[in-house]
Amino acid sequence: MTTAHELVQQQRQFFNTGNTKDVTFRIQALNRLKKAIEKFHQPILDALKSDLNKSEPEAFGSEIRIVLGEIDFTLEHLEQWAAPRKVPTASTLPDSKSFIHPEPYGVALIIAPWNYPFQLAFGPLVGAMAAGNSAVIKPSELTPAVSKVTAELIADTFPSEYIAVMEGEVETSTALLKEKFDYIFFTGSTGVGKVVMRAAAEHLTPVTLELGGKSPSIVHKDANLQVAAQRLARGKFLNAGQTCVAPDYLLVHEDVREEFISLLQAEINDKYTENATQNPNFPHIVNQRNFDRLAKFLEDGEFLIGGRSIREQLVIEPTLLGNVDWSSPVMQEEIFGPILPVIEYNDLNPILDEITNRPKPLALYLFTNDEEVQDQVFNTVSFGGGCVNETLSHMTSHYLPFGGVGDSGMGSYHGQQSFELFSHHKSILKRNS
Repeated sequence: MTTAHELVQQQRQFFNTGNTKDVTFRIQALNRLKKAIEKFHQPILDALKSDLNKSEPEAFGSEIRIVLGEIDFTLEHLEQWAAPRKVPTASTLPDSKSFIHPEPYGVALIIAPWNYPFQLAFGPLVGAMAAGNSAVIKPSELTPAVSKVTAELIADTFPSEYIAVMEGEVETSTALLKEKFDYIFFTGSTGVGKVVMRAAAEHLTPVTLELGGKSPSIVHKDANLQVAAQRLARGKFLNAGQTCVAPDYLLVHEDVREEFISLLQAEINDKYTENATQNPNFPHIVNQRNFDRLAKFLEDGEFLIGGRSIREQLVIEPTLLGNVDWSSPVMQEEIFGPILPVIEYNDLNPILDEITNRPKPLALYLFTNDEEVQDQVFNTVSFGGGCVNETLSHMTSHYLPFGGVGDSGMGSYHGQQSFELFSHHKSILKRNS
């Protein structure tokens, strides 16, 4: 079996041939990747069902379709992105011309999480390949079926000296992080992100960290409550809340609290049935350790909606927790499950103070049509990205960079930003002799 060291050396030797710098090579490789995903379509869906109980519509929409869209968008624009770019030259050098040459870093390491194990392995891979890198993918050991199909798909499509998968437990990640990569892309928790960054520092390797945090949702008194309920229910309970950009807690104006909770109850019943623990298509919690962690949060308040769970089946139904305040245990860490604490407010200012005094969240969702309120929130709170009168959708746009800030991460990708992320921008000045 090839060791991490041997694999990195093989990939470096292949990268040094210069083959991946040819834009035609990259385009052909991305087309092969697209055909491979289409070929493995059903095994990917089956694996997501096995690991997380995702229904086929949810698995396709939140995992496969996003990656295929990223490939298509990249293929449409790659020649333009990869071309040298002429830029203005300082007036002190009138006989000169200036250019920026995007070039690949070299050998990239992509460490994928378990919550969207296909999308968050292959999405970054598209950017790495587009920029001309070779890559090693480390899938999550917590989703073994997806890890297996990822390894099979890549082995069936590319030589390992170009793109490879290394499966395994934490020891595999540790071995890979000891190697000198030219770029590391990590998606996961803030705690593990610190471990990755320390390992990267040993080799001065640049990193992207896609982390998480407690992302607030604010429903102001002028919001369209029906729309807010529909979009908040979808955004929070997709993948049973195991989404890094899921609304983590709800701040709702006291004037509309009761009506909004009633509408949210109706939306949950409509989308997931009145008892989601009996819904065969409601996603499961990934393992017992995470289930037990979430079950403790259920003790932190009173059930406004839901509250039922079945440990043997790793299922917790969509739950709203009332009687919660900023000091409650459920408000101290990212929930990452189908539990939504509710805090009401009548004055936005102290609410914004509480948010800004906490680690910067990955996302923020604001439901209001008042542009002054929008400006107040966005000018006060620092966060990775977000939406007005919507949830999650900002991360599906090829034109919007996706990433965190502070404790929620560093670096951003999607669309052209993925190409830029995995590229070094080499500056060249040409002067007349």
